[in-house]
Amino acid sequence: MSDKRILPGVGYEWITVVLAKLAGIEPHEVMQVLAAPGRWPRPAVDDVGIRVLTVWGRTRTGRALIVALRHKDGLDWWIAGARELTPGELAQLEEWEETRDQ
Repeated sequence: MSDKRILPGVGYEWITVVLAKLAGIEPHEVMQVLAAPGRWPRPAVDDVGIRVLTVWGRTRTGRALIVALRHKDGLDWWIAGARELTPGELAQLEEWEETRDQ
């Protein structure tokens, strides 16, 4: 079962299991990162070797999160997880944000 939330041109689909596993992160915060103009998409590989797209960004309140996406089809993506950035990842995001603002 999923809760489908569509942003302009791109569909993000929640999987119930993923929603249940969010620890200290609200679903609306994930959607804010995915809709943020300052999001940083970065390819990655998950713990079991599956290629994912991570989106690094901030919520409207400035909270830095990474959202992991798996391609579904066309412009649609499954939301595979979300978490806060580590201190090292936050430093990378801040560096990217500085270069982006110039």
